Amino acid sequence: MKTLIAAVAAALLAGVVLAQTALTAGEVVKVDKSGGKLTLKHEELKNLDMPAMTMNFRVTDRTWLDGLAPGQKVRFVAEKVNGQYTVVRLEK
Repeated sequence: MKTLIAAVAAALLAGVVLAQTALTAGEVVKVDKSGGKLTLKHEELKNLDMPAMTMNFRVTDRTWLDGLAPGQKVRFVAEKVNGQYTVVRLEK
């Protein structure tokens, strides 16, 4: 029971952290559906202390890549997940 309560609390806390992280503007440079990756030219990522640049990200949900094309504007949240920069929220 304690493990379940701890897991629920961790999930709720993660949701609060994601909700507080501001969306960052970006432009799609490349979509790699088979690899589950997205190359974005993005503004500063304040939560990751990263300047504006172009870089590759993994995505937590590969269905987000459907319909994306180079040049498309998006807004997103990225986090470092298991040592890899990952888009955890994406708005087209």
